[in-house]
Amino acid sequence: MFGIREEVWKNINGFNTATEIYQQPELWLETLQIIQNNIEKIKGFFAGFQENKNTRVIFAGAGTSAYIGEILVPYLQRKYNYRFEAIPTTHIVTNPENYLEKDTTTIIISFGRSGNSPESMATFNLAEQLINDVHHIFITCNPDGEMAKTAKDKKNILLLLMPEKSNDKGFAMTSSLTCMILAALLIFDIQNLENYSKQLAEIANIGKNILDNNHQKLSEILNSTPKRVIYLGSGSFYGLSKESALKLLELTRGKIIGYSESVLGFRHGPKSIVNDETLVFIFLSQDAYSRKYDIDLLKEIYNDPGDHTVIAISANFENDLKEICNDLLYLPEKAAEIDNPILISMLYILYAQVFALLASVKSGIEPDNPNPGGIVNRVVKGVNIYPYGKIN
Repeated sequence: MFGIREEVWKNINGFNTATEIYQQPELWLETLQIIQNNIEKIKGFFAGFQENKNTRVIFAGAGTSAYIGEILVPYLQRKYNYRFEAIPTTHIVTNPENYLEKDTTTIIISFGRSGNSPESMATFNLAEQLINDVHHIFITCNPDGEMAKTAKDKKNILLLLMPEKSNDKGFAMTSSLTCMILAALLIFDIQNLENYSKQLAEIANIGKNILDNNHQKLSEILNSTPKRVIYLGSGSFYGLSKESALKLLELTRGKIIGYSESVLGFRHGPKSIVNDETLVFIFLSQDAYSRKYDIDLLKEIYNDPGDHTVIAISANFENDLKEICNDLLYLPEKAAEIDNPILISMLYILYAQVFALLASVKSGIEPDNPNPGGIVNRVVKGVNIYPYGKIN
């Protein structure tokens, strides 16, 4: 995998993470099958809600699981009439009355690889305490986690268990991320599953192509030995940029700093981070209007003085792009037909995951356990959850 033999991956304690990145295309097809198998339950769950702004849908999670909602919301809110919001559980738990509305019908979609995050269960309990009409969808990769156990006893929870292999053994969330993104997308587009069957087969092939054929170029990009790596994107790709930066930060244990920002937001101060040891990735939008802003910033950073490097990641090849960046990564030709930014995000993230994995290896870090000292853990530790009530 990725130009490294299996025994080497095992020797450097990176086999699980490498495998979990590589297995994603096949797990996307499994995820589709899971949604198809649960179609009646999903339809039944949503049958009791009106699709309008009076029904609030909150995507909740912590860390990578929080970014799932940030990737989904820009697309879903323009396609459906629910009031979609992405709110991290880490925000809700500390300030519940800032985010939970007592008299608003609310669906909270909670994401969790392990299903054991203390903030996830605290968010559930706070919602039950503070919202009069609240319902939950638990999307998790662990059938034995607290989320799955809790769902068995509650009528207002729909539980969707992701493929068994998506419960990543490695430290970083990789296949768990993309499976949960896909599941959440499909439950809102449940009427079009037949169309997704054909499309996802093609997307899985494209994903495998990316994973098989881009590690050498990513290794070459890494040879510039960046100390800082910036990911930029707009719309759904802004959430994607956050996840990409986190993956690099996690897998290199901070030896390489990962940072993210929106395309237009980058000029408003954050651009100060760029120096001669900086690598910038820009996720280019397929939307013709949004893409103009992406191209402007790409061109600007490329022409700025200094020895930094800027890489464009595009859904299609454009020869003109090669004139305004140091290198261009682009999806195979058939991807140009995909007009769904969520599906494109699932493909774009593969580049960032493989890059972070290779950067981890080059930095002398064990990808499966980059923080052996336990300062950061696979499932968060050290969180105290306190009972909520007005304190006079």
